[in-house]
Amino acid sequence: MSGTLVVGVSGSPSDPSRTSTLVGATVQRLAAELPDADAVTVEIGPLLADLGAAAGREQMSAATQAALAAVEAADVLVVGSPAFRAAYSGAFKLFFDWVGQYDLVDTPVLLTATGGSDRHALLVEHQMRPLFGFFQSTTLPLAVFGNERDFTKRAGGYDISSVDLELRIDQAVHRALPIIRGGFVAAGIEDVRRPADF
Repeated sequence: MSGTLVVGVSGSPSDPSRTSTLVGATVQRLAAELPDADAVTVEIGPLLADLGAAAGREQMSAATQAALAAVEAADVLVVGSPAFRAAYSGAFKLFFDWVGQYDLVDTPVLLTATGGSDRHALLVEHQMRPLFGFFQSTTLPLAVFGNERDFTKRAGGYDISSVDLELRIDQAVHRALPIIRGGFVAAGIEDVRRPADF
């Protein structure tokens, strides 16, 4: 695999954000394991006015269109959201409402989330995994959840301060790598049929 595009998406409307810190760290860890990888992280917060007001993508700013295009072109996605009312954020959903329905087919997606306590950890399983099932993406086996205790606030942002969270990121990345490297061609699936083909 060469020239791998690893794209992170942080669904937090806040800046600074624990979610953005987690997504960024996971993207960098994953990109470091892939040859010639390019890493890009999309922050949804600054795009919200565009995403909520535009009637079509052609009416959005160049920055918003570029963010959507980067996600659709990704070889691997790392997505993250803070837990809001036991679900992903409205900002996260609004962004993915604009992503092409068939542009993420078979794209490997590593799921991450943050919350105030561990009781929100199942967000990735009962909310995020089904969303990417709709896109026919390949959600990777292990998700990563971080709670408030895993981060330390500093001027201008957050740092991951938990060894346990660092280990969870490492484990998720290493479990993902064989799937990303092998891809579906190795399994004998060389193309994907869309509904229009039937």
